[in-house]
Amino acid sequence: MTSGDFVQPPRRVDRAGLVIAGLLAGLAVVLVWDARGLQSAAMYGMGPEAMPVVVASGLALLAIGNFIDALRGNLPARESADPVPVALILVGLTLLIAIIGLGGGFILATAALFVTTSAAFGRRAILIDAIIALVMSTLIYLAFDRLLTLSLPAGPLERLL
Repeated sequence: MTSGDFVQPPRRVDRAGLVIAGLLAGLAVVLVWDARGLQSAAMYGMGPEAMPVVVASGLALLAIGNFIDALRGNLPARESADPVPVALILVGLTLLIAIIGLGGGFILATAALFVTTSAAFGRRAILIDAIIALVMSTLIYLAFDRLLTLSLPAGPLERLL
């Protein structure tokens, strides 16, 4: 052994990483299982069950990579948990569901999710974020509605367009 050599401590299996890999794999299985129940009206080509399978394939690849890194102990060290950002994103998702469910429409619901997510990432310019969110949500709605002719949940703002 020379003076430049050093011994690294053996890496430990990352149990939390294994749990995350298992959850990703479980979610992939649920998506594929759920996609099997979709009715396909397409006589040829892909039907509506194709996209969940594509997403599930991506989740499965992430699960495999996470599993390997967890076994090797190569996952990065986790920072201390701060529940506020997670709570803000959960509030945003709850608002998204509630606004759409109560007839508020895509634009308002997506704007609420955008603002709470930006706050979760530490941004404090709520008014500017709300304006950006409304503009972006409106452009996305118009792209889906007018260009792609795909309907999104309509509310009072969408009816004005």
